[in-house]
Amino acid sequence: MSPGIGLMKRRLEKEKDAIALAVSGIARKYDVKPDNIKILETKYHDDAGDWYVALGWNEKRAIAQMDSILGTITEIKEI
Repeated sequence: MSPGIGLMKRRLEKEKDAIALAVSGIARKYDVKPDNIKILETKYHDDAGDWYVALGWNEKRAIAQMDSILGTITEIKEI
């Protein structure tokens, strides 16, 4: 028997964990150095349990959506 979502410990508990994962995903996907990526904004969606991190580098901007329970990036949207 596995515990329910409410009983599971979140893997992305803190904002800094979500930022680190988002920067890593953007750096890998767009082949950019992590030092060149700026954090523009972060938000946590209480109902869904997702983190949203807006990042910018060069002239590009993107939003990384992450599942806090699984600790994975679910979507990256370039804006």
